[in-house]
Order: sequence, then structure tokens, then C-alpha cells
Amino acid sequence: METWVNQSSTNDFILLGIFSHSTADLVLFSAVMVVFTVALCGNVLLIFLICMDPQLHTPMYFFLSQLSLMDLMLVCTNVPKMAANFLSGRKSISFVGCGIQIGLFVCLVGSEGLLLGLMAYDRYVAISHPLHYPILMNQKVCLQITGSSWAFGIIDGLIQMVVVMSFPYCGLRKVNHFFCEMLSLLKLACVDTSLFEKVIFACCVFMLLFPFSIIVASYACILGAVLRMRSAQAWKKALATCSSHLTAVTLFYGAAMFIYLRPRRYRAPSHDKVASVFYTVLTPMLNPLIYSLRNREVMGALRKGLDRCRIGSQH
Repeated sequence: METWVNQSSTNDFILLGIFSHSTADLVLFSAVMVVFTVALCGNVLLIFLICMDPQLHTPMYFFLSQLSLMDLMLVCTNVPKMAANFLSGRKSISFVGCGIQIGLFVCLVGSEGLLLGLMAYDRYVAISHPLHYPILMNQKVCLQITGSSWAFGIIDGLIQMVVVMSFPYCGLRKVNHFFCEMLSLLKLACVDTSLFEKVIFACCVFMLLFPFSIIVASYACILGAVLRMRSAQAWKKALATCSSHLTAVTLFYGAAMFIYLRPRRYRAPSHDKVASVFYTVLTPMLNPLIYSLRNREVMGALRKGLDRCRIGSQH
């Protein structure tokens, strides 16, 4: 803790960002802000619909509301600070602010990755054991699944935040990223961090491959169950049930694996920045769209909500 106090009293970190003030970058910045706004509104709306509509009070939608909450917190962790720095011309972030960004980012990415994995198990139970689904996925089990996802992310985030911010940092403290990304920050440490980076790589492999193995195993079982179905209608229903989740998994794990599982010699800061924008801004925007536009129940809840608003305004 003394290290934190000593370091926070010295220079702030400088975030080099992803945008310059060229015309092309101004257009890209505007696009990112539009995506951020859509992500914000989409996730808030989805959480609201799930809370308000009794038909959406099912395990799948409960998990989806937690996923939207994680996405909402994720976009609010990095994008507002990036936008404020870009618009004001200031590029600094305080030592404590940097630590909070690292902790929240690691926590939310870890929690979301595990929740996506456990949501695959939910889909497996729904398709393979539909009659026992309400018993197997009761309220207690749902709370255990979401609670373990949050706990996993929070513990991981706290540990990594404390360790990373305990290293001494020197020089100009220029972070070659648009937020306090852990690997970019470690390059500025005054001590050898190679051992810690190897531990972090091992943790990333576990955090990504453990949930991913749950997803692969669940969908292998789902595929087996679908192949045993004789009805074409049942095939379509099973495919519709899984397609939204598979799309969300592909977007999240594709970007995360590209950043954290590549060999070090193939890493370039520019590639990492673009990939980070993809899964810190674009994926949180796409998730509510994927789960709402392709889902009759969510669209039905939205129509009912709009009808209530229309009737209320007429009175």
C-alpha cells in the first residue's frame, strides 16, 4: 500500500491513445462514440426489458441480463476516459485511476468469458433435457453460476491490479494504448517483469481455454442430441436457440485469443489497440443486437413496452 501512495504522488501515466487529430481519425473517433452510445442504450434497454417482462424471467434471460451488465460496465471502464482525453487534448491518467482501470477490465473480461462458457451448459440442458430443465436450472443453480462468474473475475482482477501497480515505474510513463492495458503498462516497469508476464500468460490461457473447453464440450453434446432428433422443426428450434450464443462466443473469444494467446514476437501495439476496440466497444454493442433482433421473445417484450408507452401518452 505504501508503494501505491509513493507512486501516486509522482507523475501520472500518459495514454498515447489510438487517434490523432487528422480528419480520418476524427471520423473513426465519431464512429467509436456512436458504437459506444448504441452499446450503452442497447444493454440498458435489454436489462430493463428482462427485468420488466415476466415472460423473460427464465434462466437464459437471467444470464443474458448479467452479460449485458458486464458489457455495460466494460464500455464505461475505458471509453469515457479515452473520449475525455481526446476531446480535451490531455492524455494523462492518475496512478490510482490506472489501477482501477486494470482491475475493472480484468475482472469484467474474466467474468464475461466464464459466464459465456457456463451459458453453453445452460443451452445443453435446455436442448438435451427439456423436461428436467426447470429442475436442473433452478434459481439456486442460476445464482451459483452467475455468482461464480463474478467471483472468478473479481478475484483475478484484484490480484492482477495489486501486483501490477506494486511494480516501480520510471521514465516518461507513456503507455502505448488508449487505456491502462496491463501488458502495455508492464513495459514501463523499472524491474524485470518477465516471470510475472509468463504467469499472466498462463493465467490468460487458463481463463480463455477453461470456459472455451466447457463451450466445446457442451456443443458437442448438443450436436449429438440434435443428430438424434427426427423432426426438422426440432432441428430449427435447437439451431435458433444456440445461434445467438455461438455468435457472441465467436466475437468475444476470437478477439481475446488474438490479443493474449499470440506469441510475443508476433505482437504489434497497433494490432492490439484495434483488437481491444473490437472487444471493449464493438462486442458490447453487438451482443444486445444479436440477442434481441434474432429473438422473438425479446422483440415481443419490446413491442409490448412500446405499446404501453403509446397508450400512456394518449391518456
